[in-house]
Amino acid sequence: MKFTSILTSLILENSRFKLLYDKLVDKNPEAKKKEAGKIPFETLKAIIFADPDTKFPRNMGEDIDTLTAEDMELVKVGKYTNWLLKNFLKPANIEADPEDKRAYTAAVKSYQDLFLEDMYKVTNDLKKYDRFKNQLPQEARDINKLDKDQLFDLVKDFSLEKTKGTKQEKEEAKSSYQYPGSEVVFKGPSWTVVKIEDKGKLGKDAACFFGGYHESDKGESRWCTSSPGLSYFDGYIKQGPLYVILPNQSDKVGQKTGLPVERYQFHFPSNQFMDRDDRQQDLVKLLSPGGKLHEIAEYLKPEFAKGFKTQGGNKVEITIPDSSAGKFIAIYGPKDLFNTLPTDIEHLLIQNRSSDNLNWGAEVMSGLGRFTNLEALMLKNCVAELPESICNLKNLTLLALPNNPGLKSIPSCVKDFDNLTFINLTQGNPNINIPEDLRSKLEDQGDGFYYVM
Repeated sequence: MKFTSILTSLILENSRFKLLYDKLVDKNPEAKKKEAGKIPFETLKAIIFADPDTKFPRNMGEDIDTLTAEDMELVKVGKYTNWLLKNFLKPANIEADPEDKRAYTAAVKSYQDLFLEDMYKVTNDLKKYDRFKNQLPQEARDINKLDKDQLFDLVKDFSLEKTKGTKQEKEEAKSSYQYPGSEVVFKGPSWTVVKIEDKGKLGKDAACFFGGYHESDKGESRWCTSSPGLSYFDGYIKQGPLYVILPNQSDKVGQKTGLPVERYQFHFPSNQFMDRDDRQQDLVKLLSPGGKLHEIAEYLKPEFAKGFKTQGGNKVEITIPDSSAGKFIAIYGPKDLFNTLPTDIEHLLIQNRSSDNLNWGAEVMSGLGRFTNLEALMLKNCVAELPESICNLKNLTLLALPNNPGLKSIPSCVKDFDNLTFINLTQGNPNINIPEDLRSKLEDQGDGFYYVM
């Protein structure tokens, strides 16, 4: 494999559609004998677009019937697609006896035909579920524990027409902070965290309410997301949720909303952490021990980590100290980073651009072995010793460890990575110990670049 190809595979994210297509679609629909468990391409496409969370580029047009498999690789497959596929492929409550294969097969086909015919109804139910999930019982908030009939029973009494909170809801929100389009996700001794992730009009109304409709002269906020007449909210919410942090008690309240004058809004994807005057705050100072908002730090830890993955992808790219992940490390430490990141990531790229010599050791990085799907790993200017758990990363294609002069050796187990193609040790320790059984597999390209033969 050429070096340029390796870089391309490092940079580009795998298409989620491609994974589903390769696994599920019948590639030879004209064959007399159908592949077991395979479905037509058009069926997969219909199910993907039945997911209200699925997104596709605006310039693609809306005629999904003409989209090819290549076109579909540009589509961001929604978060409910796997649930839809599960309900389609593994129907519940089939009355036919599985031992009677002919009758059971016919019953499944009948179920699936009706599923496709009525799929628009399920789409509507999913829209309601997405909007009103925070109003459901806690045990009903995991979609994977529901079938389509249970989903309908849960959301049938909700209406999608609602776009604003009522006068009564606004009055109640002054004390409870519960407001349509948002969810109270943390309540501590002194501070409450409200999460806004609804992407529709109800979510925008919640952002306007908690921001005080951009009327800062009346004790509200200057957040651009809180202005009813502007579209900034739409841009931010597409990237990720907004978090509003409010004190549980305050003598000073806004004249428009009755909410505390002091409030903060965090948006991790854009690395913006604002006070009510829309001034950037030092998040490390706020959340570290002794900081004003330290009590919400533990709650935000996994929320931080969710935002590290690229939108719709499985890559985490961290720059220290500038990114939100860099702030995470400053607050919680690097060990918590490796123990908190989602385990399904395929690319992990960390580079230290600060003047500090981090020199992370094996104990700090012990959690690295959790990421067994990793295909590309880059640790730049931050490593002094690799942990034994790196031996779990059997799927690695690229191992890049540049600018690590303190790194003394490479674990021998790296030789057993069948897919490994390239190792980068540039600007590192010229006397680094590469075990002989690994070195015998390497073709030295010079300057610390090694091609795996």
